[in-house]
Formats: sequence, structure tokens, C-alpha cells
Amino acid sequence: MKKSITLIAGSEQTRSALVKQLKEYLSDRIFINSYATEAGIDEIIRDDLVILSSEAVKNDLLELKLLDTTCEIVTAQRTVSYDFIDKIVLLSPDTEVLLVNDDPESTYESIEILKRIGIDYLKYIPYYPGIKESFKKVNIAITPGEVDKVPGFVEEIYDIGTRIMDFTTITKILSRLDILNEKAGIFSQKYLEKIINVAKRLAKSRNEILELNNHLHLVMDGLNDGLLVYSKNGNVSVLNENLKKLLKLGYRKAIGKSVNNVIYNKNLLSFLMDKNICEGKIFNINGVEVFVNKLYLIQDDSVIAVFKGVKETIETNEKLRRELINKGFYAKYTFEDIVGESESIKRVKAIAKKLAISGLTILIEGESGTGKELFASAIHRESKIRKGPFLAVNFSALPDELIESELFGYEEGAFTGAKKGGKAGLFEQADGGTIFLDEIGDISLKVQARLLRVLQEKEVMRIGGTEIKPINVRIIAATNKDLVKMVREKKFREDLYYRLKMGYIQLPPLRERKMDISNLMDYFIEVGTTEDIKISHDAMNQLLKYDWHGNVRELKNTLTYMLAVREGKYLTLKDIPDKGFFHDIIHNENNGESKNIDIHLNEEQIYILQQIDIFSRKGQIVGREKLSEGTIGTKYEMTKYQMRNRLEQLEKMGLIIKNKGKHGTRLSPKGEVLLKGLMVHNGV
Repeated sequence: MKKSITLIAGSEQTRSALVKQLKEYLSDRIFINSYATEAGIDEIIRDDLVILSSEAVKNDLLELKLLDTTCEIVTAQRTVSYDFIDKIVLLSPDTEVLLVNDDPESTYESIEILKRIGIDYLKYIPYYPGIKESFKKVNIAITPGEVDKVPGFVEEIYDIGTRIMDFTTITKILSRLDILNEKAGIFSQKYLEKIINVAKRLAKSRNEILELNNHLHLVMDGLNDGLLVYSKNGNVSVLNENLKKLLKLGYRKAIGKSVNNVIYNKNLLSFLMDKNICEGKIFNINGVEVFVNKLYLIQDDSVIAVFKGVKETIETNEKLRRELINKGFYAKYTFEDIVGESESIKRVKAIAKKLAISGLTILIEGESGTGKELFASAIHRESKIRKGPFLAVNFSALPDELIESELFGYEEGAFTGAKKGGKAGLFEQADGGTIFLDEIGDISLKVQARLLRVLQEKEVMRIGGTEIKPINVRIIAATNKDLVKMVREKKFREDLYYRLKMGYIQLPPLRERKMDISNLMDYFIEVGTTEDIKISHDAMNQLLKYDWHGNVRELKNTLTYMLAVREGKYLTLKDIPDKGFFHDIIHNENNGESKNIDIHLNEEQIYILQQIDIFSRKGQIVGREKLSEGTIGTKYEMTKYQMRNRLEQLEKMGLIIKNKGKHGTRLSPKGEVLLKGLMVHNGV
């Protein structure tokens, strides 16, 4: 049976810190309720176990008659957090510091705790709001999380974090919950690690560490890469400007903070803090592909992490390109990353796992945003060639003129602009591994013919070349189009279709597995923020009503928006975006009735329709060149070849009519109705 406990703290900051500490030791079987008295409590507190952050909180609850004293109650003893203690151990002996806390009792208690753990060489001056005794004004202050209480004349603040529960309190809690024996090993290990780390830092020579930091800063200034130096418990000592730019961290202060307060990517944090992983890895952080390497400094018990932009590095370093490809770094996802408990997604995962080990060519069909690349990556990671390279190419993003040279490569002098020495194509580079061909329905019949030869003969010839190169590549293709219909219309080769469909996976749209939405939201919150964010029942119910024609991608984008605009720890109805829900009821002006146009458009497609409408109203001839020129300087900037692909997609959706000559491109009646409906929906 799942147990429940309730934690009561004085402030929201203390509540958050103590909940985080409890989660380190308690299993998922135990549900944690928590309140802060400063926010007000309007109900009697009772639970299987009630934990109070201090005697003061207990007295407040008793005075207000809000505590059921028949419950099991533990009043916490608090100590300083060892995770942040290294911030102050380098202060010189006899340095005068203000010790700042929120009241006299906690201020003097904090001073005694610091002295007991060995930081007794500083001259502490107690300070708290409303202090009446005279005190010396000094430049340095130490505070356990009460930065806003520090007086304005202080120049340097050392925040050692909110005080946490001590060893005896945690032991008592585990014992009351009957899980002390189960968790004793984990608890003692974590506790000893923190004690040992503190002991090591106290034993270090201040001059040696200063010398190391000076050396690191000299090296750092000469690097083009991002550089991060941190202790093994995660406290940052060096973070250069290149890393801030690379990871888009802005200009907030990072030195002295914990790594998890600077970098929020869960997988990257796990990599940085895992002492057993030494080999470099690639991470996608804020849309940036980053290659990260770690180096351990034994003498200083520190870690240096070097961050390189993958795209730029690969483009300029052919050797690294081969090394990264051969190590299979591009297959970023496994089946564990595919979230969902619905029968439909479990069935598809089971089929995909069986196909993964079969070695068959696979065709994945599914709507946009259902996770086709995610499945392709997971299949590669589950296959017998998992150690080989994994390359992905999106045909919708490539003009026809480049597809052949990218796929098959070319020899020197094959065409104007060909690089000296030629270039290996993606099939050659993927030899021994997997190539993922996304949006396979967008390629021309000419490229289809060459692709069929690769599948049949397992060999390629570069453009302008005479040598046939044998390859051993597994192909996984994907599309959101109806290939059967394209075969009937002679737009897709029937023989290629059946070659690709040796193994077949149909991904279910999100609207057919709505029971997974809650799990997906929890997952995106977990990887998107370190805070304990919840979703209100009303908001979740509203999200469940929506059909999500943009599928998981649209759900993720919606949640990202909600996290950005929220005001507290709960995502509510008012955080749900008004815009972005483009699958909507569009009114028919002629008969006053409503009809459902079953089309989902992204922002880029809506922008293109708007531009066509604007140019047409001005009486201008609309073509791909004019439209592509109009995107310059906007976030939708694209070449005329990319614009052609977008226009072809809109034409197939029946939203535009393409004409040559003086008529140009214009909106279809269906496109006009849809665009007008979107403008009304968005308040334009």
C-alpha cells in the first residue's frame, strides 16, 4: 500500500529544499504532500507521518489548532547543506563575515553548526531582520538561502543553501516509514560521500587551488570551445563565455553555483556527474548539438568538461567526422525514451524491437510529430549493428539539386562547385550502420530509381565516378504521406515501395492514445525543469479534450510555452496558449454552418499562406522567388528551393493553386476559408 507523508515548513524556499532532500531517499511508493506556513494553511494537518521543519513551525500550528497530534510527528533538526559548503572553505582565517538568517534563533544556530563541522576559523557577526544590537559593517556575508535578508552594504555574498535535515532526522523518518533497512545503504553512502568531500576540501591548500584556478583561466581565455570546471559534487568554479553562448545561458552568474542550477538538461547532468563515464558523448541542448568530453583532475578532485559545437566541428574536421560517425553518436534515443503505457504504443514498440534485430529494411509511416526519427534511432540502438554509424537525412529540407550529391557523393570536377578530391555520400559514410531517410515521399522519381539500385545491389557510384563501391547499410525510411496513393498516381515507384516495406511500422497518432498524454507531460516537465511542477486537473482535462493533430511535437511545444508563462508551481488553464491550436472549427460564410477542415498547419505554413494572400491583394504576381525573398530577415528565412518544397506541400493539401506566368500562385477557396478562420481564431 502506498504511504503518504506531509511536510510543513515556514517558507516556500525551505519547503522546496526539504522536499528535494526527501526525494533522494524515499521511493516512489511514498507520496509527499508539502506546505509552507507563509503561504497560509487552512486545513488540519494529518497523515501517516507529519514532518515539521522546526519547533517554531510546530508551535505555530499548535497555536492555530491546525495539527492533529494523534499522528506520527517528526520535528526536524537542521544542518547546513554540504553541497554548497565549499563556497566558504577558501575564505582566509579570521575573515569577518556577517552570518545572515531570518530570525535570531536560526542565525545563532547556523553559526554553531558551521563551527561544529570545522569552519571555526572565521569571525562570525550575527545579523537578522530587525536586529537591535549594534554590529560591525563588513563586506562579506554568509547566508543559508536568505539572500534577500542581506543588507545593502555587503559586497560579496556566499549563499550556502537552505538548511537541510540532519543525519538523525533522516534516520528517524526512514525508521518511522519502516524502510530504514531498505534505504540504509543508499543513505549512509550519500551521507559519507558528502562528509568525505567536505573533509577533502578543508584539507586543501588555499594557495594550490588559487594557482590551479589562475592557470585554468589562462587556458580558458585561449580556447574557442566551451569550458566548465566543477567539483565532483557539482559546484562550478569556471564557466567561460564561449560555453554561455554555446548553451544560450545568458549572462547570469554561474561561478559558485551547483551545476544543476546552471544546466537543466537531465541527460547532460547525469553524464557530468557520473564518475564512471569517461568517453565523450553528444547531447542536444536547446536545439544545439554539443559534443562533451570530461577530464578528471585527481590532485584537485575536480572535473573539466569541454563543450564543442558538433555541427561546426564536423564541418571543419573530417577526422572527427569519421570518428563520431563510426562511434554511432547520432543514434541518440532508445526504446526507453519512447514514453507511453497505452496498448497501441506498447504494441508498436514490441513490433519495432522484433524488427530491430531482424536486419530488414523498414518503412515507418505516421503523421508529423508522432516520433518517426525517435523510433528509427531506437531501432538502430536495439539492432545487431548498434555500434555502427547512424545517419539521418530529411528529404523535405533538401532541394532536388543536392539530394543526389548528398546521398551518393561525387568525384572531383563532377560539377561546378564540386570540392577538390570529391566527397563521400551519406551511404558511404553510413557503411556498417543505419541510414534514416525521413520524408521519403518527397524524393523525385530519378532519385527513387538510384535508391532502388542501392537496395537491390548494395552498392553505390558517386556522381561523375566510374568506380562502384559496395556498401553494407540498413535503410529505415519514414513518411507522413500516403505512399499507396502515390504509387497509384505514378508519383512513387511500386518496386521501391515494396522494397522499403519489408518491415513495416504504423505509428499511432496522439489522439488515439490520449491516456499517454499525462505521462508525456510529466516526462517533458522532468527533462525541461528541475522544479517540482504540477498540472491542475482543469488544465489536464482541457488538454485531454484536444485532438493534437501536431501529435507529440505539438504537445511538447505547448508544454514548453506553459512552463515559460506560468506564475507558480502549478500549470493552470490560463497557461494554455490561445494560439497554436490550429485544428479548429472554421465557419462557412455561405450557409452559416460550421465544418471541420481536418488540416493541421505549422507556423511556417501559416506564414506562407499569409504572404500569398498579402501579395495577391496588392495585385502582385506571387512566385517562389518573391516569397523566399520576403522571408529574408524573418525567422522563416528559406531558399527558393526550400520554398518550392513548401509550396508543393501546400498544393497537395489543396490550400493553394500554382499557375505559371502572369497568374502566379494564389490561395484556393479551401485555403481562403482556412486562413480566414485562423485569423478570426487568433483575433486578427
